[in-house]
Amino acid sequence: MGKKKLNLAILDMYDGEPNQGMRCIHDILSRFSEVISYREFDVRGKAEIPDIQNFDLFISTGGPGNPCEGDGNWDMLYNEFLDQIMIWNMNHSQKKYLLLICHSFQMACKYFGLAQITKRKSTSFGVMTIHKTPEGMQDPLFMNLANPFWAVDSRDYQVLQPDKRKFKSLGAKIIALEKIRNHVEYERAIMAVRFSEEIVGTQFHPEADAVSFLEHLKKPMVREKIIELKGKAKFRTMLEDLVDENKIYKTNETLIPNFIRQAIGKLKLANAPSFT
Repeated sequence: MGKKKLNLAILDMYDGEPNQGMRCIHDILSRFSEVISYREFDVRGKAEIPDIQNFDLFISTGGPGNPCEGDGNWDMLYNEFLDQIMIWNMNHSQKKYLLLICHSFQMACKYFGLAQITKRKSTSFGVMTIHKTPEGMQDPLFMNLANPFWAVDSRDYQVLQPDKRKFKSLGAKIIALEKIRNHVEYERAIMAVRFSEEIVGTQFHPEADAVSFLEHLKKPMVREKIIELKGKAKFRTMLEDLVDENKIYKTNETLIPNFIRQAIGKLKLANAPSFT
């Protein structure tokens, strides 16, 4: 008989909107098919929330719309899910591991009161540099990634103005910030937070790969909007970034696999027999 696989739940936050994010996540998980099985839950469309007792790892995706809005049902259930993960980890030696991406990350920051969620002056979209904080330099999520590293950023909202008291109370740490923009006076958005040893989130899309980004750029409305906002030279730079193996390819190959491998290692350790 083969070894028992670990169970992973994907919390789909896309609300039925066509996207490349799920394909990218499936692709990454296929690299771990010998040790992980997974199931998807349609959080926003069907108010489906996994029973945390039945899963070891969780990946909660990005999605469209305002992260501060819900229908009073699925969003309340999602907040309860976040609480359940925290409570479980406080009371059990075998922990539950959660990665929050973009929309999910914003919702978690709002729910735990860590920072303000505001609408950006304009959409942030493209291959961007992500800068580690001093805490991020030591965070295992970013192991084998340079500082700064590159990732796909796609958002109309941002996480700003951290509440230091709430961060200290929760034991959370800011581990990445957005690119330095000397030509503007705007505060740099928070791009990643270590909520706890087991829970981490990113504002950017670590799952994105060149295929997904190219598919998005093929859409005439997307291409025209980028050229209008950034110019043709910036659009060409985006295309060049896609073939650079040290940019989003490196992040795709590294960050979520880091999360999975580290969780697997800790879960194996928690299940190891005691010889006392």
